[in-house]
Amino acid sequence: MFSMQPIGYVRSPYQQGSEIPKGLGAKHDAEGVLEILPEFEPGLADVEGFSHLFVIWAFDRSEGFSLEAKPPSDGRPHGVFATRSPRRPNPIGLTVVELLRREGSKLHVRGVDMLDGTPILDLKPYLSSVPAERLRRGWLAEAEARGGAKS
Repeated sequence: MFSMQPIGYVRSPYQQGSEIPKGLGAKHDAEGVLEILPEFEPGLADVEGFSHLFVIWAFDRSEGFSLEAKPPSDGRPHGVFATRSPRRPNPIGLTVVELLRREGSKLHVRGVDMLDGTPILDLKPYLSSVPAERLRRGWLAEAEARGGAKS
């Protein structure tokens, strides 16, 4: 096995998972702060030059896992690895946020979809060289074409 330690914690307006926008058309424009622990602050050198960051974080309040998930944007089951479900064998989350500004070890960002106090495992600059016309959206494109999940 291996272990990880948080490099910081998310300050978010969300206290419960039900508050986080989900499903087709969900807007992730909430602002928050990535509070990096003081011992890791030197690792933030030059981060201000990037407009967006990958935030790798832990679903620390998720219990157990299932290899099948029914996302809110589609009423059909899918393999968990084809979804963003928090109930994963390794409860790791990935979010792209817009970096608004840095204040010492605090990164002010837009686009948080994590609960307040969520442990941050790593940060990386968001870089994508995949042209939009080459991206495929799998079952999500089909769900969007159908108009989302039927209640």
